[in-house]
Order: sequence, then structure tokens, then C-alpha cells
Amino acid sequence: MQRRAAAIYVALFVVIGAASYSLLATAETPEIEFQNPEYELTSGQTFQAGSQTYNVTGITAEMEGGGHGSAASLARSGTIEYTNQSADYTASWANNSTVTIDNTTWIVLAPDGENATEFTLREDVNETALLQQDQNAEDELVTVNGTQQVVIQENGTRRLVPASEYFPAPRSQNYSQGGTLNYQGNQTTVTTVGGGAVEVSWTAPRTNTIEVSDRGNVTLGDQTYLAYFPNNETMQLTNNFENYNAQSEQIETFHTHENGLWGISILSFLTAFFLVGMAYMPSRY
Repeated sequence: MQRRAAAIYVALFVVIGAASYSLLATAETPEIEFQNPEYELTSGQTFQAGSQTYNVTGITAEMEGGGHGSAASLARSGTIEYTNQSADYTASWANNSTVTIDNTTWIVLAPDGENATEFTLREDVNETALLQQDQNAEDELVTVNGTQQVVIQENGTRRLVPASEYFPAPRSQNYSQGGTLNYQGNQTTVTTVGGGAVEVSWTAPRTNTIEVSDRGNVTLGDQTYLAYFPNNETMQLTNNFENYNAQSEQIETFHTHENGLWGISILSFLTAFFLVGMAYMPSRY
């Protein structure tokens, strides 16, 4: 009688466990899906958002994690670039520093006074290069009685020429605060002068990079989008956050039910196993 009752309960729990497992085996995990995203892009594709043109420079898919016994997961991401045609640039030139303008190197002579409004650019004469170009001149200067001299060898004779006479006088150019000059191919404005430095500013194109993560937000212009990568080659951008949140809640609910079914299956099979074991235990009476 004891074994017959146990068999009935064992069969009941096996049926319950099998039914739960069959639901797990046939259930399909819901996935995020956007029917009409604002943008569906691939690597190398150019698109327009507002008044700005963007370019998808890359989409990557890499396995991350997996250390210390944990499973690795697939991480997808993308890169978007755009060019700001009128980006602001600034530079600071310290006193006695050098800058290159129109293929010529200049020494910055910036006044220390806080109320200064002008500064000077003095040509940086490359004495070493001039000496190397002169076949009759030695490559190094010599100092005689505290004066630097250039050694000239001509017709077997050696003579000294003062460096101040040998090298050309450096050119100088003066600039005022608010004035302009051509720097790195750009029309550059002298914004401030004084304190031993000169501040200049200009506008020029600048390429900017935006890193896009899966299910992360990305702002293009004045619009924020949700980025989603349905596969390793495609990036979708949508501003339908409500749809995304609803699908995310649905997936979370599915996993909650899935975990419950796993619990029912495992508990049912364990109960059936212990019932069989207890039913065949030898009786003491």
C-alpha cells in the first residue's frame, strides 16, 4: 500500500516536472525588435541627422568577460564620426617660444605687462643650416675674445668673420591685440597679449568621434536616440523609448516565469526521486 501510494505521487510529480520542462524547451525568449527605427545603419554608411552629416566608421562585436568561471558575453558597439566645419581653436604662445608661420620659424617676444597690447615675432635664423650650406664655412662657431666668429676656409687660408656680420639680420613683425595673422593656414585672431604670453584663436574644421554602445543613448544634434544592435553588422537608432521599455519589461517578465518553471521542474523531479527512495526503504515493523 505504501509503495502504491508512493508510485501515484511519483507519477504526479514527474508529470508536473515534465510539463514544466516542456514549456521551457518550447518557449522562445522574446527579443528587442523595432519595426521602423529612425535609422538602420551599417559600417561605412553616411546619414543625415538634422543639419549635420554623420558617418558610421565601424561596428564591432567582441566577446567580453569569461574570467573566474563566468561565461563570456557578446558586446556590440559602433563608432560615428562627424565634422564640425566651424570648430573653435585656441593656442597660447609663451615668451621666447617658437611658432611656424608661412613655413618660417619665428620667436615670440611677448611683454610681461598686464596692459600690453602688442607683441613681436622675430625670425629664428637657423645658423646651423646656413653654415652647412656654405662649403667654405666650418659647421661650428668659435668664440674669440667673447665674440662668436664664423671660420671661413678659402684658397688654403683661414679667416674669421663675426657671426653678426655673417648671418642675415632676422626679420621682425609686430602684431596688435585684435589683429589677425595666417597661422596653420587659418585666419587667426590675436585675442590677448601680456603676462609673458600671447593668446590666439581661430575657427577650422574638426572631426569628432561618438562611441555608441548597445542599448545606450546617443545624442545627434539636439535629438537623443537609443542605439540597438540586432546583429553584428547593423546599428539601429530610435527615439521610441516607450516601445523599448515595454519590450524590456516583457523580457524581464519572461525570465521571471522561466526561472519559476525551472524551479518547479527541479523541485518536482527531486521530490519524485526522494519518494521512490523512501518507498523502498525497509520497514522496521
